[in-house]
Amino acid sequence: MAKTERPFDADPAKAQSEDAQDDTFSEDFTDDPGTSDEIGVPSVADTAATPAAGDASADPHGGAVVASICYVDGKRGQDVSIDNLHDVVSRQHGLIWLGLKDPDPELLKRVSAELNIGCKAEEELLAPHRRPKIIDFGNAVLVVAITVEVGNERPIFGETQILIGKGYLLTVRRGAVSTHRELRERLENAPELLARGSDFVAAELLDLLVDRYVAAATKLEHVVENAEQKLLIRGQKDSDVRRVYRQRRDLLRIHAAISPLAEICRRLSRVEVSNIDVHARPYFGEVADRVVRVDELINSFREALAFAFEASLMIGQSAQNDTTRKLAAWAAILAVPTAIAGIYGMNFEHMPELKSVYGYPVTLGVIVSACSFLYWRFRKTGWL
Repeated sequence: MAKTERPFDADPAKAQSEDAQDDTFSEDFTDDPGTSDEIGVPSVADTAATPAAGDASADPHGGAVVASICYVDGKRGQDVSIDNLHDVVSRQHGLIWLGLKDPDPELLKRVSAELNIGCKAEEELLAPHRRPKIIDFGNAVLVVAITVEVGNERPIFGETQILIGKGYLLTVRRGAVSTHRELRERLENAPELLARGSDFVAAELLDLLVDRYVAAATKLEHVVENAEQKLLIRGQKDSDVRRVYRQRRDLLRIHAAISPLAEICRRLSRVEVSNIDVHARPYFGEVADRVVRVDELINSFREALAFAFEASLMIGQSAQNDTTRKLAAWAAILAVPTAIAGIYGMNFEHMPELKSVYGYPVTLGVIVSACSFLYWRFRKTGWL
């Protein structure tokens, strides 16, 4: 069958603009893979099975193959080695769920050859991605999703590739901290769900990623609230301005990473795509709705930070205006004695007041009266 590649990019002009704004985004995919947990699923003893993924010393792939299990009628069967993938898939008996984490190119090429997915699909699996995308190769569908997690109040980005084929599901994780173990265990406890096929499992995987988007948004909400309190209570400082800018940029990067996934899931729910059953489409539609809600929440955080920054500026300007009014009021009050003292300090010979008996007390009285009146007026108008 001739393969047709149909790449998808939600709003290419917007994606190009976001790429230009975020020239450091790709660095987040180079997180130390050693900090991530492997998906350890207990292996069933079988001579053809690969060693347990949790046993790094026995795994010939250095822990890159975290799970390779065949499910028959939704029930867990034997582990399948990489060399036996083609034979098991060709029998079209059950579902093979193969999970890889940070695999090397040689391993990916071997898997691609065993699954017979074609050169184009192999190139996409080998290439890193910065944005979600979907490609229909005819015999398989590749969905790329960007994972978002939060550590030390900063987002951690990763990549999850989901290849949906007939009788198999391939997941490739790069840079992601969390595993798929909880989803695999939940589906294994409900065989009727696994028996629906690889397209249903792919929808569940995307829903799991959205759950982690929600968890990341919850953590970021506390970060935004703390930033708002500092700006509104303590006022803005240089360090606060830099922190708010960094947080808003992080939120913008999260928006750019997750927003295209909504359009991808809508396409899977509405458009006829190979290896996606008509009964599985509604699940992708629900995932799309959840992605939109999370994206709106992220945008609300950005707006909240912008409003807090503007409010802080207004508070600072108001404080400066109050100080300016006080200084102007005191300057006007002190101008009265300064002017009188300047006049009588010129030492002219013909100044009758200098020889008057009541000249000094009258002058002091005028000064005190004028200053008291000005103070009362400024106090009444709120300048003092």
